[in-house]
Amino acid sequence: MLRLLDLQKELILTHLRAGDVAVDFTMGNGHDTEFLSKTVGERGHVYAFDIQSAAVESTRKNLAAAGCPDNYTLIHDSHHRVKDYVKGEIRAGMFNLGYLPGGDKSITTMRETTLPAIEAAVSMLGPNSILSVAVYPGHEEGEAEGKLVCEYLSTLDRFRYSVAQIRIINSPTSPFFMAIETK
Repeated sequence: MLRLLDLQKELILTHLRAGDVAVDFTMGNGHDTEFLSKTVGERGHVYAFDIQSAAVESTRKNLAAAGCPDNYTLIHDSHHRVKDYVKGEIRAGMFNLGYLPGGDKSITTMRETTLPAIEAAVSMLGPNSILSVAVYPGHEEGEAEGKLVCEYLSTLDRFRYSVAQIRIINSPTSPFFMAIETK
């Protein structure tokens, strides 16, 4: 069976290399941060954002346990403030919208900050770069957030960006993701 998160990482690996800069816009428990950290290696750097202190602490512990190099900055702030922390271009970025797995499900990513974060992320992509946005439409905010993100991404210049949506069409509330690649 197709695992969307595995496919998401495979697409990122077609762009991200050792020494690159990447951003985990929604660190959660740090699994994507770990993936990005190990991929960019000691010469690269990963910035990871979350508004919940529990996510930052969980990620810090998970990265140490996984033996990640000291190549990351964990930021306890909203992803829409990315340009306050990250200067210059990024090679890859990952968003996994929704709520912290194992955490308070009433705290979710919100359209009001997600859209500005995605707009900022797109503007920071360098040549041959990728941004992945996973959407979880199984709850009200997730469905609305997904629609807004899709609307925005559909307006991007097709001569500068390639935007693909990957979803299981016979399961409308299942997660799906978009991959935004620079040409």
